[in-house]
Amino acid sequence: MTNSQSIRRLVAGFVRQSEGAYRLAKGVENRTERLRHSVAKLRPGIIKPRPYKIMISLTAQCNARCIGCRYGRDFMPGHQLDWPTIKDLLDDAKQAGFYSIRLYGGEPLLHPDLPKIVAYCVSLGLRPYVTTNASLLDSKIDELVAAGLRDITVGFYGVGDAYDEYVQRPGLYAKVEQGLAAVRDRHGDLVEMQMNWLLMKPTATPEAFHQAREVAERYHMKMRVDLVHYSLPYFQEGAEGELQFTDRDRPQIEAVVAELIQTMEERPALLNHTVEGLRSVTDWLLLGPAMKVPCTAYEMIWVGADGTVQMCYVTFKLGNLKQTRLRDMLNTDQHNQAAQDAFAVKCPNCHCSSNERIMRHTPSLKKYSS
Repeated sequence: MTNSQSIRRLVAGFVRQSEGAYRLAKGVENRTERLRHSVAKLRPGIIKPRPYKIMISLTAQCNARCIGCRYGRDFMPGHQLDWPTIKDLLDDAKQAGFYSIRLYGGEPLLHPDLPKIVAYCVSLGLRPYVTTNASLLDSKIDELVAAGLRDITVGFYGVGDAYDEYVQRPGLYAKVEQGLAAVRDRHGDLVEMQMNWLLMKPTATPEAFHQAREVAERYHMKMRVDLVHYSLPYFQEGAEGELQFTDRDRPQIEAVVAELIQTMEERPALLNHTVEGLRSVTDWLLLGPAMKVPCTAYEMIWVGADGTVQMCYVTFKLGNLKQTRLRDMLNTDQHNQAAQDAFAVKCPNCHCSSNERIMRHTPSLKKYSS
């Protein structure tokens, strides 16, 4: 295990014990990576795949029909990973040194083997977390907690009618709050929950942010701001492109960013960001592919519901689990080249891990520190 991997695991262990220790360890990690990224400008070969996290889309099935998402419709329709494939994948992940396992979809709570998958992750010493819309948590959470689940992230697209309009399922928001309440009522703070609030044109108002913040505080959730995408293969902008920003929306975005930064000053433990990362949000949203900040996708692997394996959500395909084990796709010439190409942003570009990318890139850190 590399020093950086050790730091990442230290961070993950401390997060439940001390917010201060977490931020300290995270700061050490970012300083280490900034140095490595600076050296990589002159020696690109220093960038190599470094296993840490796997993003597994367990199923393409979903009980929502989000305006911005193609899952459940024409993206991998009908596909779902089976248990033998997932078991082999997790065995290979453990052997390769991966630690953080994101289980999502589609809607992962629709996968019949989810509790078994969580339990197996825990038995291997991996850290699983589930990304869900939360609408099924009321009926699923007890079994998942019994299996060892302690981390949930919740995609969040508005409050009340605004949420239902975006997911195109009347009444679903009520089930979301019912699910969040079930976690806290029955399991207290045993389960760490994070709200992934999607910043898109319909939610880009201080009022919408404050409504989401109120929900997060009510259910003892951290918040992370996700930015509306433009290059994910399963993303869509809506019939009239109504989700995406243009230069005319700059004042609207900046007003929300100001609220986010004020929240960081008032409650630094609430938002899972840095001030520098928040200051960069406007540029990420408006510059799109022109926002050339070195990528950290060399730390990850993405697995689709049809078995597709890529180095990241967007591109750099490595193979398919139906034909090849994960262990045989890792650290190949193709994988090594993908790591270097991603770092150099030789790809469609995206803003995944935008905060971490800013904190590990010295020129960007300087730019957004003032």
